[in-house]
Amino acid sequence: MSQKIGVLGAGHLGKIHIKCIQASDRFELIGFYDPDEETAAAVESSFHIRRFESMDELIKQADMVDIVTPTVSHFDCASKALKHGKHVFIEKPLTTTMEEAKKLMGLAEEAHVKVQVGHVERFNPAFIAARPYIATPMFIEAHRLGQFNPRGTDVPVTLDLMIHDIDIVLSVVNADVKKISASGVSVVSDTPDIANARIEFSNGCVANLTASRISMKNMRKTRFFQKDGYIAVDFLKKETQIIRMKDVVASPDPMAMVIDLGPEKNQKQIWVEKPEIKTLNAIQTELETFHDSITMNTDPLVSINDGYASLDLAYQIMEKIADNVQNTSV
Repeated sequence: MSQKIGVLGAGHLGKIHIKCIQASDRFELIGFYDPDEETAAAVESSFHIRRFESMDELIKQADMVDIVTPTVSHFDCASKALKHGKHVFIEKPLTTTMEEAKKLMGLAEEAHVKVQVGHVERFNPAFIAARPYIATPMFIEAHRLGQFNPRGTDVPVTLDLMIHDIDIVLSVVNADVKKISASGVSVVSDTPDIANARIEFSNGCVANLTASRISMKNMRKTRFFQKDGYIAVDFLKKETQIIRMKDVVASPDPMAMVIDLGPEKNQKQIWVEKPEIKTLNAIQTELETFHDSITMNTDPLVSINDGYASLDLAYQIMEKIADNVQNTSV
């Protein structure tokens, strides 16, 4: 059953969402709203879809609302949609403040509707291929580096880039956060452009996250270390490697990598596996899974609670960075 969907925000990412919605048979795209006259006119002409004159008008006619506006307007857009009883897909980060996030959670509960947060890396085909192999990681290392783009400087790098990896980490580590250490540096903007966080969990797992928006090249790599091996995911190139150590029970392949642990222990052979990576559009996939959660009455794969948890941890990291900056300047 198709859902009538309206898009709020037709900037760079909004246009991508519109294309994905038009390419899917799950939706009936009723149109979009963007307050910028030039942007709205161009999108109306190039995509041949209805341009709504007001946000309220679009919300009233839609079954679900796709919010792809700047983060500072997320709360205003989402709260209006929820008060009208509409299902809401909202891009990450959920809101600009924890207070706004709490209010949205309350509104969503009162409205009895579905809300999904756009943590798109959960739907990256490389992570989807890796997920069945990730059991109990005890050390996670993530590097998310990007070249400078003024479009992303309206929020700190922790909310812009690192929050992707925060969400991934929280989705695979089934334990509470015990301790956070973090540092960051503002290089070209008013908020940190590069940040590092060390997150310690109650089960002993440690996650070391680095995010930068002033790098010379783009990188989005994460490694998940667990007993007898690790999983390497390249979110940018959409590649996954499973590296495992197994006991050598017979004569190993002469070309195989073998580790001799001494006379008292079995030899270990290193196995490298590259699981099949399916070709899919992550944004279209996340939108379609949200549609399915509505029609099948199931929980969204990235719920508003997930979005809240990632935002909460991101703010704790930013507080640690601010404390370090203040201590350094004293």
